[in-house]
Amino acid sequence: MKVCIWGARGSLPATFNAERSRAKVKAALEIAIEKGVDSTTDLDSFIDNELPFPVRASYGTNTPCIQIEGADDEYIICDCGTGLRDLGNKIMEERQGRSGAHYHILISHLHWDHLQGFPFFVPAYVPGNHISFYGGHPGIEKALRNQQSEPGFPVHFDHLGSKIDFTRLKNGQEFELCGVKIIVKAQYHPGGSFGYRFEKNGKSAVYSTDCEHKSATALNDKDFVDFFRDADLLIMDAQYSFAEANSIKEDWGHSNNIIAVELSGLAGVKTLCLFHQEPILDDFQLHKFLEDTREFAGLVESKPDKIIMAQDGLCIDL
Repeated sequence: MKVCIWGARGSLPATFNAERSRAKVKAALEIAIEKGVDSTTDLDSFIDNELPFPVRASYGTNTPCIQIEGADDEYIICDCGTGLRDLGNKIMEERQGRSGAHYHILISHLHWDHLQGFPFFVPAYVPGNHISFYGGHPGIEKALRNQQSEPGFPVHFDHLGSKIDFTRLKNGQEFELCGVKIIVKAQYHPGGSFGYRFEKNGKSAVYSTDCEHKSATALNDKDFVDFFRDADLLIMDAQYSFAEANSIKEDWGHSNNIIAVELSGLAGVKTLCLFHQEPILDDFQLHKFLEDTREFAGLVESKPDKIIMAQDGLCIDL
């Protein structure tokens, strides 16, 4: 099974401006001077081997969208954040504009950062394509129609070229798409949200974003430990630090990196992927957040085998 991340920021897309670009260039030049880079240096090798990730690359700016490997002309997607636009463009390129694809889109919840990319999903405009939405909320169609109506957007939902249908899911439901078994889990978030567990060929991945695990109760939440149990990959909401989640941002509907480590450790998760990143953090701050999380994990007995930070364009083979 293969999982690709197309957007991982929470709440709204992140800023990448001239100031942040300049900070990366300056850091790269400082390292180049220190390493004695000159006209004989293999620059690709220098970039790959000498520059740390936040200098040479970026965690990205898009809001949530992930892709689970489907089959042939079928695609499995979770959420419609701005990352869906990049995914749609990639698919159109790979298919050379060919229609006849079936897109299965699972929605975690109806907040705008998880829907806002759909009006820019090019395959939705192609006659002959089929889009099936799945989710636990009764108002998915209404929410999508609202954002593609006047005065907010010039192309009405009814003018999309593809065939579109909707399936209501229930907590605890199990079903199959493209040979992938899917399990639905209700989560703690304002208005409610739903997580999804994917299982195929003995591998498992869990998408659990927009869920607030309280520090006082999370470790006693056996249902979530079971939902995460032995997952090869857990993509988990860890937007806040422990201090933020237990003070000024309590009850905002998101979890923290410490709880993510502890829950994934108890569940025997192999790789924990920190997701729904705080949009105000730049790449240097996100990298520090990742390092701090790994440092904490080194101090506790129960922890995942590996901890990574979600990034736009990251694909993980399980």
